[in-house]
Amino acid sequence: MPTHVLAEAHGDERGALLAFLEAQRGGLRRAVRGLTDEQARQRPSVSELSLGGLVKHAAEVEQRWVEMAQQRPHSVPRDQSTWQEGFELKADETVAGMLAYWEGVAAETEKFLRGVPSLNDTFPLPEAPWFPEGARQSMRWLMLHLIEEIARHAGHADIVREALDGKTAFELVAEEQQAGQG
Repeated sequence: MPTHVLAEAHGDERGALLAFLEAQRGGLRRAVRGLTDEQARQRPSVSELSLGGLVKHAAEVEQRWVEMAQQRPHSVPRDQSTWQEGFELKADETVAGMLAYWEGVAAETEKFLRGVPSLNDTFPLPEAPWFPEGARQSMRWLMLHLIEEIARHAGHADIVREALDGKTAFELVAEEQQAGQG
């Protein structure tokens, strides 16, 4: 891990989980640091993944899970015919636009998770072949799952960025830190 996660107050489980989630978001955001939209659309390996597409997917997935926990309809409906679109920056989409969209999603996630009475509260999972029938998950599980999901894609982004221009996560952290000091 190229950054150290500072949890909030000692014993603040919710704050610590949110801090780890934000740290993983930061890894993905740094992966697009300094890139043009065209570079963010490139797929420099045999994978179909691009950095812009990973940012878009992470934002949509986070939003989808929080809406599921709120038992609300999905803002961005996806099915088999549109699933791949969630991994691609379209011609009218930009990295800056996706980052702004994700910032709004992240704010909604934090507001919701700070507002739930207990991390033990549960929500139903939808009917799907990959979920057990009648399954419910806790808000704690949701937070851990979001950390897992974003971390997985932040790792993908590290590889894609290095394949794109040779920059590693450590270099991007150093650039970000230098920019913050100047």
